[in-house]
Amino acid sequence: MSLVKSISGIRGTIGGRVGDGLNPVDIVRFTAAYATQRRAALPDNSKIVVGRDARLSGHMVEALVCGTLMGMGYDVVNIGLATTPTTELAVTGEKAAGGIILTASHNPKQWNALKLLNEHGEFLNDAEGKGVLAIAEAEDFTFAEVDELGHMTHKDYLPYHVEQVLNLELVDKAAIAKRNFTVAIDCVNSVGGLAIPAILRALGVENIIELNCTPDGHFPHNPEPLPQHLTQISDLLKSGKADVGFVVDPDVDRLAIICENGDMFGEEYTLVSVADYVLRHTPGNTVSNMSSTRALSDVTKAHGGEYSASAVGEVNVVAEMKRVHAVIGGEGNGGVIYPACHYGRDALVGIALFLSHLAHLNMKVSELRRTLPDYCISKNRIDLTPDTDVDAILARVKELYRNERVNDRDGVKIDFADGWVHLRKSNTEPIIRVYSEAATMDEANALAQKVMAVINQ
Repeated sequence: MSLVKSISGIRGTIGGRVGDGLNPVDIVRFTAAYATQRRAALPDNSKIVVGRDARLSGHMVEALVCGTLMGMGYDVVNIGLATTPTTELAVTGEKAAGGIILTASHNPKQWNALKLLNEHGEFLNDAEGKGVLAIAEAEDFTFAEVDELGHMTHKDYLPYHVEQVLNLELVDKAAIAKRNFTVAIDCVNSVGGLAIPAILRALGVENIIELNCTPDGHFPHNPEPLPQHLTQISDLLKSGKADVGFVVDPDVDRLAIICENGDMFGEEYTLVSVADYVLRHTPGNTVSNMSSTRALSDVTKAHGGEYSASAVGEVNVVAEMKRVHAVIGGEGNGGVIYPACHYGRDALVGIALFLSHLAHLNMKVSELRRTLPDYCISKNRIDLTPDTDVDAILARVKELYRNERVNDRDGVKIDFADGWVHLRKSNTEPIIRVYSEAATMDEANALAQKVMAVINQ
């Protein structure tokens, strides 16, 4: 059993003893701690939004979270099966004190999590997150008396989300409808099965081939949208039945794209392609995290803007985007953050902007991909044991490559003339992520293996 506590929430496998998995006692404890932190931050706001993905433990976790919030005196707006970006938008739509998203994102079915939002529908910052963890550790919370218990209402915020996307100036519904695209989708039997067909129909796409769109939580394959997990939709595209394929993770904040010939567009290039479209119409600055492709920097500079890299994590990307007034940003895992809509990764926004771009260029998806700077990223991992000294590993790598350009703001990133390697401890899994990029996959793999060899000595 696993339980991972971080500033953005609590994530774990369902079951086990207290403190050794995401079980009812810990769910109540962390929900009460979050409610306590929100009460201190916004004492006059007694409303919190709750949304969840479709995973098997969702009903159980939802009941505990909503009951605890009401027990803390909060009125709950339960939006039920909803994407992460839908829940984020619902927080601001309801003018709530915050929100809790019940999703373990790309993790397998045995995992679930409480993702914690502030009143802006954004993830808690470092100080706020640490405050929740401290309150939970001390169990320093007080439940409401009977006359002060909260109440729960149920709302569907998907239509609102779709409307917000359609109202974006750069979303060209007419151009998309005119191209008469046939779109294949794989929604891994989670809430994307509700949201993605809805946004496509609203954009004027009439021909939709739906794979795994029943939101029952029975994931048909590993839910992380990586090439090795996407053979079903790739084979469908190879047969010539669709113009483009879209794949989302269980909570629909990540977007992977499949070319019309079945080739992977590349999750790193979801953001790059959308940024290219946005920058053509609204030049400005961009942001991604330190583990994302150099291609975004290249595209940004080509359009006269400036690129900045943040530490890994959506909250860090958002903070940097606000600092540099970025017009577009996100992460290389297929996460598009478009401030014109909201400061959160949003696959619905990504699909609408990508299809607008594709329609304007009048190209096939594979042709669009060839217009972008071409790099290859190798994504590796090192599994950790309880005895692994991560700080010592990173210090050893930093010392070995001290004559290169080294950035230790978030793990250790080594910039070489012809590529880079970034090592960092994951916030969501007991692993060290080792990402590397170069002109070819062989070169990227070689860079990663060279550094990993140091670790394994």
